[in-house]
Amino acid sequence: MAGKNETNSTQSVSAASVLLGAAFLMATSAIGPGFLTQTAVFTDKLKAAFAFAILASIVIDVVVQLNVWRILGISGKRAQDVANTVCPGLGYFLAFLVAIGGLVFNIGNVGGCAMGLNVMLGIPFVPGAIFSACVAIVLFLNKQMGNAMDMFTKALGMLMIAMVLFMVFKTQPPIAHAVKETFIPSKIDWMTILTLVGGTVGGYITFAGAHRIIDAGITGTENLKKISNGSVTGVAITGTMRYLLFLAILGVVATGAVLDPKNPPASAFLIGAGQIGYRVFGIILWCAAVTSVVGASYTSISFLKTLFKNVEEHSRYWIIGFICISTAIFSTMGNPVTLLIVAGSLNGLILPVSLACMLLAAYNKKIMPEGYKHPMALTIAGWLMVAFTAWMGFKSLTGIAKLFS
Repeated sequence: MAGKNETNSTQSVSAASVLLGAAFLMATSAIGPGFLTQTAVFTDKLKAAFAFAILASIVIDVVVQLNVWRILGISGKRAQDVANTVCPGLGYFLAFLVAIGGLVFNIGNVGGCAMGLNVMLGIPFVPGAIFSACVAIVLFLNKQMGNAMDMFTKALGMLMIAMVLFMVFKTQPPIAHAVKETFIPSKIDWMTILTLVGGTVGGYITFAGAHRIIDAGITGTENLKKISNGSVTGVAITGTMRYLLFLAILGVVATGAVLDPKNPPASAFLIGAGQIGYRVFGIILWCAAVTSVVGASYTSISFLKTLFKNVEEHSRYWIIGFICISTAIFSTMGNPVTLLIVAGSLNGLILPVSLACMLLAAYNKKIMPEGYKHPMALTIAGWLMVAFTAWMGFKSLTGIAKLFS
């Protein structure tokens, strides 16, 4: 009896570790180079009022992640398989969008790694990019690939939070004013809120954690509570990082300092804490970028797994190939700006399409186990998010059309 209890306890600890790892995978996938720049730009623009935008985006992110994690986790099916069941062929379209978008964004992530090492140690961009790619590849060569990925994202995620917390103490932001603006804002910018949502649960990021728990076998109605808690934890980690980063930068811009438009977050850290702050930014940027490389590569290939047998059988090598291609393109072309802009716009289409599929799947008996009832409040809130993000995606595509006209 004691042995059985010990086994159950070990399994419980293992499941908790995987769920926390999945939450960090989702969070660190969102916290990339774009996340840092976005936060700095909006803090500079809205000052303390940006706090409300962060809070609102966190609430929206929770709605999206709860819907996605519950539906995929309880059904035990990945997003592309759910989409194909809801509408035959849609899963292939979704997988194509995620894989292409993930590849292009991974080029930017590799670039972020290179820039982070350059800031930290003065390493030239191309060697820095190759070194960072090798770090990510080593994870996927590990026999316990899932556990290695969990430990890596957790360690670097916590390091990033610690580094940003250090900067908050250095820049001494007006915290009382920020807290007030969090709940009673002097200005509300809905486009900023929707942009934040796209950056934290858009594209492949939406599915990073959910696909991880499916791979780990944490599925079914018996794991409903764990799945729900894991989804909220992922959003909480991202929100904590965003809010601390906002406070650190607010401490700089509140003094009237002007950020360098070429690299707003780096200049904020440099102004706030001199060369030490600049090196801290390099650490944060590298951690953010390399964990995003891991998340983008793992999740993009997970969308191809069940659609193509060869990918299922050799998934780790496909992931490694994905990283190598991203690194090769960056090393030969640099950051292809136009491609990144187009990928960003396509990324905006993924969330409304995929979330709509998830919500339809919640009431499909072919997908969900008998007896499961999806909360009506989540369904209604989910459809509102579909409408909001579809509008944002349309606006983004309109901008692209103007760019090429």
